[in-house]
Amino acid sequence: MRITVVTPTYNEAENLPKLVSALFSLPLDLHVLVVDDNSPDGTGRIADELALAYPDRISVLHRPGKLGLRSAYLNGFQKVLDGLDGDAQAIVQMDADFSHAPSALVEMANLLESNDAVLGSRYVKGGSVDERWPVWRRSLSAFGNYYARTILGLPFHDVTTGYRIWRRETLQKIPFERIQSSGYVFLVEMAYLAHCLEFKIGESPIYFADRRSGKSKMSLRIQIEAAFRIWQVWWGYRDLKKAGKSGRL
Repeated sequence: MRITVVTPTYNEAENLPKLVSALFSLPLDLHVLVVDDNSPDGTGRIADELALAYPDRISVLHRPGKLGLRSAYLNGFQKVLDGLDGDAQAIVQMDADFSHAPSALVEMANLLESNDAVLGSRYVKGGSVDERWPVWRRSLSAFGNYYARTILGLPFHDVTTGYRIWRRETLQKIPFERIQSSGYVFLVEMAYLAHCLEFKIGESPIYFADRRSGKSKMSLRIQIEAAFRIWQVWWGYRDLKKAGKSGRL
């Protein structure tokens, strides 16, 4: 299976070369698309150097500045679907900071054989979060996930995970123009949209680690926004939920 990994970057100069090395050591047919938001630390330049070193395996999409997680992924997905990697059968969402272990991608790809998409899950048997996290952080993460799952009625254990693999044909059927959330709630909205469209979604256990280097992009503002935005997601897709219940999907 030919797989393209889409990884957004902003100030990931320390992590990106190590991530590429780890990915290309896997027993998978991988291509990497780096979506860089004009990182001040030179991540974009490093990505270009890596693309020269691996001309058939790495591509770079340069953007003028921090335009958000949603547009980074949607721009990346569209670039792949429009022909960047015409042979790609699967497309991966993956952070560049090593919070998503590259090694987990092997089992996720295997599980994709019987699903339309696979979520890397911290909350299924075998999954976990960094053991160095304090209790308050573990509780906040678990509650945020439970909150979104409950409001949206999602059957998955981890709806806030950012580690995912999609079949190409699955993404081709998703109406990207309907996705409006910015920040990390974008991940919840995309999972909910896929659920409303009745795609078969599996979960594979992952260990979610703290970033190895660099600075986290998570903030209290993002968490508060997510809590309110979940209700907007629920309201925004009520037409698809009704269509599914009536058998019109």
